[in-house]
Amino acid sequence: MAQSTPKLQLKNPLLSLLQKSKTSSQILQIHAQLITTNLISDTFAASRLLDSVVSKTLNVNYAELVFAQIHQPNSFICNTMVKCYTESSTPERALRFYAEMRRKGLLGDNYTYPFVLKACGAMCGLLEGGLVQGEAVKRGFGGDVFVVNGLISMYCRCGETGWARAVFDGFSEKDLVSWNSMLGGYVWCGEMENAQNMFDEMPERDVVSWSIMIDGYGKKMGEVNRARVFFDSMPTRDLVSWNSMIDGYAKVGEMEVAREIFDKMLQKNVISWSIMIDGYAQHRDSKEALNLFRQMLCQGIKPDRVSVVGAVSACSQLGALDQGRWIHLYMKRNRMLLDIVVQTALVDMYLKCGSLDEARRIFNSMPERNVVSWNVMIVGLGMNGFGKEALECFAQMEMERIPMDDLLFLGVLMACSHANLVTEGLHIFNQMKGVYRLEPKLEHYGCLVDLLGRAGQLDQIQNIIQSMPMKPNAALWGSLLLACRIHQNVTLAEIVVERLAELKADDSGVYVLMSNIYADVGMWEGMLRIRKLMKERKMKKDIGRSVIEVDGNVEEFVSGEKSHILREEIELVIWSLAKMAMFAG
Repeated sequence: MAQSTPKLQLKNPLLSLLQKSKTSSQILQIHAQLITTNLISDTFAASRLLDSVVSKTLNVNYAELVFAQIHQPNSFICNTMVKCYTESSTPERALRFYAEMRRKGLLGDNYTYPFVLKACGAMCGLLEGGLVQGEAVKRGFGGDVFVVNGLISMYCRCGETGWARAVFDGFSEKDLVSWNSMLGGYVWCGEMENAQNMFDEMPERDVVSWSIMIDGYGKKMGEVNRARVFFDSMPTRDLVSWNSMIDGYAKVGEMEVAREIFDKMLQKNVISWSIMIDGYAQHRDSKEALNLFRQMLCQGIKPDRVSVVGAVSACSQLGALDQGRWIHLYMKRNRMLLDIVVQTALVDMYLKCGSLDEARRIFNSMPERNVVSWNVMIVGLGMNGFGKEALECFAQMEMERIPMDDLLFLGVLMACSHANLVTEGLHIFNQMKGVYRLEPKLEHYGCLVDLLGRAGQLDQIQNIIQSMPMKPNAALWGSLLLACRIHQNVTLAEIVVERLAELKADDSGVYVLMSNIYADVGMWEGMLRIRKLMKERKMKKDIGRSVIEVDGNVEEFVSGEKSHILREEIELVIWSLAKMAMFAG
């Protein structure tokens, strides 16, 4: 490959355009021009192209294609490829590439080792990291600040803060990055007391130091009040610190405070919007998640994977099929990467909105599926009454020897419960422990109780509860109480209410259900006694709510609400439907 000249390096218009390029399509066009003009044969030009592909697209396959065209790669080019593999979540490939470099006689430098060490940390490769450290020391880079900082981060990522601290303490030329690396390592491992001590000892701090502490207390420990003290004390704040603070509040469900800080931000990026959208979706405020997603698009901000998954999840919760389809179409038109996380979210949305054909189409076209993808499909099929098909998915997983976890079995049991497949559900529950060596958790027993309760096998439920290795929780007793109503077992229902009272989980819903059980069998005295008890305790029945999608807009209706703008029209429709039902007999 030809060597470049200073003139080519400084003045070539294609390389100048390459430096200014922002999208994959722009890089592809410049790549084509480099080939037609034969500039691709120049080492410097090829290195600039590879660097643009890695830093601006992080497309591993494209980077490998460019690298394959370079006949004599230099250390910069090799370092760029190691960086590409490390930052694209394929650390094993980074180590394989580094090993191939050494085999071909290409030696690493003080820029190579930090990338390789980062890959070791990402895969918790303590042994590999130690070998890389040995080679770096042997080649005279043991005292290089970049290598030392890489070692500190690597050991912390592997959970070895003691080893990291030994490297830190033994290095006399620490810079601010060294201090921040050790500080971040303590936070990563949840050692906030050590992190606090190090923060207090730091000879100087920058905005990164403060943001690390905000992340540690806010996101890692959930202590948002302590995180807020750091945030309010910061001499200057950057976008990262603002995002860390709203993320901390969002993680603990304090969305009002998160929104207050979000609205105060003078500058927002896609991460700011994504944190809020995902936060609202995670904490079931689906309407606000979609409202914020629309606002983000109106401001010309291109959504990322987190915001898209949050918006799709909100559609799932609301059953907003039209809006979910529109978001799916938006992703296609804008050529957004539909990775396994996004595709799984889309499958979940279509299943929860009742569009099984679209869910099946996406699921069957997925190039790879993980246990979460299969679980979503199995649960969704079960919820829609396709229990047999859900079990076929489970059988396919067994046939393909796909690793299974306890959440997968929870999904299969839920599918059996919804489809009333008692025999199959019991068999799978027994398989879980007997074949797959997975110990059933309380949630699995809860599903089993729900399954048997729907089938009326209340005696068997009592036997299971007595033989469980753990104490039943409120959710399990609640499932049994619901089964008591379905099958009108008053005696058992009264015992269940006593157990719920012992757990201090006897809320208004429990007593309303017990009142209905008495009413169903004509035990009016019992019903009146429950209502009197609720009145004495000043308990109120939870307000009923329903959500529907009309012409792409989500409408929420609250029982007894009189403030809806279309109240009169709604009441007229309800009256008409009631009249039709009455005459229909």
